[in-house]
Amino acid sequence: VQLQASGGGLVQAGGSLRLSCTASRSIFGIDVMGWYRQAPGNQRELVAIFTSGGTAHYVDSVKGRFAISRDNAKNTLYLNMNNLKPEDTANYSCSLRLLGQIYWGPGTLVTVSS
Repeated sequence: VQLQASGGGLVQAGGSLRLSCTASRSIFGIDVMGWYRQAPGNQRELVAIFTSGGTAHYVDSVKGRFAISRDNAKNTLYLNMNNLKPEDTANYSCSLRLLGQIYWGPGTLVTVSS
């Protein structure tokens, strides 16, 4: 499975972006899909994820600002990011779990200026 993230860019603090992650195959029935980010010098962290049953989970720092969603017909996972802060600056990548294997995409860079 190949994943391609897009939608990153440079935005001012308080602004919004919508990230997309398109898979090379159908995501129908894939329960675990999520977004991660890695800032320079930091470890990769989970940002938002769908788990079994379709429940969405968020890291505390983005709760109320970010929203994860999916469109199975388009094989695409989204991350709507509002009220962006400079500390949200990172490379954002998507991931899914299929038959016990984890797949990653190359990511898209988000830069938030103050």
